[in-house]
Amino acid sequence: MTVDANETPAGARAGRPGILARLPFYYGWIVVAVAFVTLGVGVNVRTAFSLLYPPILDEFGWPRADTAAIFSVGFATSMLITPFIGITVNRLGPGVVMATGSVLVGGGLVLATFAGGQSLIFLSLGCAVVGGAIILGYTGHAYLMPFWFVRRRGLATGLAFSGAGVGSILLFPWWQDIIREDGWREACLTMALILFVLVLPLNLLLQRRRPEDMGLRPDGGRAAQTASGEPAGSASEKSAAVSDTVVDAEWAARDWSLGEAMLTARFWWLGLGLFFGMYVWYAVQVHQTQYLGEIGFSATAAAFALGLVGLFGVVGQIGMGGLSDRIGREWAWTLSTIGFAVCYALLILMRENPSQILLWLMVAGQGALGYGLASVFGAILAEVFQCRRFGQIFGAFGMIISLGAACGPWLTGELYDRTGSYDLAWWAALGACALSILGMWMGAPRKVRLVSGIAKRRAA
Repeated sequence: MTVDANETPAGARAGRPGILARLPFYYGWIVVAVAFVTLGVGVNVRTAFSLLYPPILDEFGWPRADTAAIFSVGFATSMLITPFIGITVNRLGPGVVMATGSVLVGGGLVLATFAGGQSLIFLSLGCAVVGGAIILGYTGHAYLMPFWFVRRRGLATGLAFSGAGVGSILLFPWWQDIIREDGWREACLTMALILFVLVLPLNLLLQRRRPEDMGLRPDGGRAAQTASGEPAGSASEKSAAVSDTVVDAEWAARDWSLGEAMLTARFWWLGLGLFFGMYVWYAVQVHQTQYLGEIGFSATAAAFALGLVGLFGVVGQIGMGGLSDRIGREWAWTLSTIGFAVCYALLILMRENPSQILLWLMVAGQGALGYGLASVFGAILAEVFQCRRFGQIFGAFGMIISLGAACGPWLTGELYDRTGSYDLAWWAALGACALSILGMWMGAPRKVRLVSGIAKRRAA
């Protein structure tokens, strides 16, 4: 059930293990560790827009929809970047791609400190930071992780993605203190420094694209080699690895092109689920800090809540990723989306009763359940459209994901500007939760391939 690359990277030496491949443990876990750190910074630099949102509103006095549109323009930019992530990772390797993302996002943060109006803010924080962070965030790593793991794909992805939660609880309170004491521009410089000093060199030195390039196999073990240095028997090994999980043999055997995939109803049902999943994720992420401040919570408490969502997200991403390997991707997606539904329902209740108990329940629902979405979507796409041109198909879904993430913050701000309240926006998000669940069940990944846990139980 490995994901085939659509191209062989230039200079790749398949089946020739280097020094790092000879380490006494599976190198895939180093890939997980590097992803953990990269996501811990890359995702939270983007999420920190929620912290920058109030001081930018105060300084420039723009309408909320216009200010939230900075974030939305960033995700619109990411729509242009996403189709090329898989292709460039295949050609240049993930280390170069992630390092380039670090330079783009870090440079945008530095450029933002010179902003005196909308144009430069949209270019720097919007296009460069929010748009470029798609490379360092969930989407970029969701493409990479399925190459390294099959049986524990959800768990490994959840462990890597939990770095975003650990980073949020460590970084958000610190960045909020910097914003309060020195201003939002100084906070941007601090974020840029972390990217340049930590994320960029780690990826250049340690990140690898796929185990076959190091003479390894997914989930560990060394690939047998022929005299030419190519992995021996790789086709039969891959066939054996997937034979007990395939439900629709005709679908699984097809070498999909992007055009052929887009002609199927399954493509669009999955797209619907992903679009509204990202809508509900980012609508609350951008507006949560401002909303909590308006209903009576202090700026420090609101920033801490944003960080605590990320900390609970560690539980959600690891737990839901591992659970999806056992119960199926649709059920894991449903439970995660219900977490966001609980979050929005509690936000509505807190308007009249802004209690600490409701705040912590909202945080727990959003993080411990909702953030599990990140651990599941990459595995879903890899298992449904596994083929040589997976990078192109993944890029198309990435555009849908970015569009949903862009629409959520903008439409939420627009509804506030028109009604003077977030109530209608929160109700709209509850409806989006239902549509996301519907799309995932209609897309039915389980009807193409079973997850390893279900396959084992049926075999037994």
